[in-house]
Amino acid sequence: MVPEEQINVSRLSKLYESYGYMRFKMSKFEEYDTYVKNKSFLTSDNVITFTDTTGKLMALKPDVTLSIVKNSKDDIGFAQKVYYNENVYRVSGESRSFREILQSGLECIGKVGRYEISEVLKLAVDSLGLLADDYVLDISHLGIISAALDGCKVGADVKKELLTYFGSKNICGAEEVLEREKVDATNGERVLKLMTCNGGIAETLPLLKSISDQTMAPFVEELEEILSVLPDKNVRIDFSVINDMRYYNGIVFQGFVKEVPKSVLFGGQYDLLLKGMRRNSNAIGFAIYLDELKEKDDVGPDVDVLVLFSDDSSIKKVSDTVDTLRKKGKKVAAQKEIPTGLRYGEIIRV
Repeated sequence: MVPEEQINVSRLSKLYESYGYMRFKMSKFEEYDTYVKNKSFLTSDNVITFTDTTGKLMALKPDVTLSIVKNSKDDIGFAQKVYYNENVYRVSGESRSFREILQSGLECIGKVGRYEISEVLKLAVDSLGLLADDYVLDISHLGIISAALDGCKVGADVKKELLTYFGSKNICGAEEVLEREKVDATNGERVLKLMTCNGGIAETLPLLKSISDQTMAPFVEELEEILSVLPDKNVRIDFSVINDMRYYNGIVFQGFVKEVPKSVLFGGQYDLLLKGMRRNSNAIGFAIYLDELKEKDDVGPDVDVLVLFSDDSSIKKVSDTVDTLRKKGKKVAAQKEIPTGLRYGEIIRV
């Protein structure tokens, strides 16, 4: 039987190829220097390293985006569109231990404009749709948030504090900061309304327009055009999506599926990362953390039926019971005692 993870990868690959994205392949490791300069861009700053036979410090790849950026070219007049299905090596989940994790995603690097951004967002929505029936893509625009904070005329440390409250949707905390810094009522109210301006595209865009000033308006217009190709049903505008503003700018987004507490898709425009690497290109992309989807699969029982038997039980009766249940499509475990930690739907004693 083909594992569900591989089925998902196959579906995603076909989707990306249908939009002209080319498969990007890389080796299991690269020079550590590729990652050390941008450690905070990584999901985890823990990287497995080793010294190769030439004396170079190498790393088992914890990320794919940095490798793709490293191998892309500047000033080419078009967008390089690639996708990947690669194993990465990073600390995962609650185990806090290193794991080899299959990760899928895509990158669009080069001459990236509004169409390219909207296409990537559409692919993010379609990707979630291939992975689950119940899903949502939350989208934010860092230009809108920055414009609102600039209007408050506060220092960098205060902006950072307010950004933290944006991410946690802490209205009370933001009100205290605005009052403490004596921000004028108009700009302070704009920030608070932006923090609560979350919901579907159709309901949220009019609210955004109503609170925009001249500085925010161009970003709101850009957001409206980019989102015009997306479905309202599975897309929300949510300004608690911040990402890391040292690397990201413009559109940022996260994808969620039902029964998984964390985002399974993470992405955005990362022009600032390229600028920091002395590159002259724009970029947008996303990664899908397929390991998080396993948590969704693990929500249900390990087996549908636990068949309990004793040393005196008839082997044929136990075997027939198991076979009968399996033919009905049930997952069955036959045991003499209930195994520690096993999750089961029902018990049948033979």
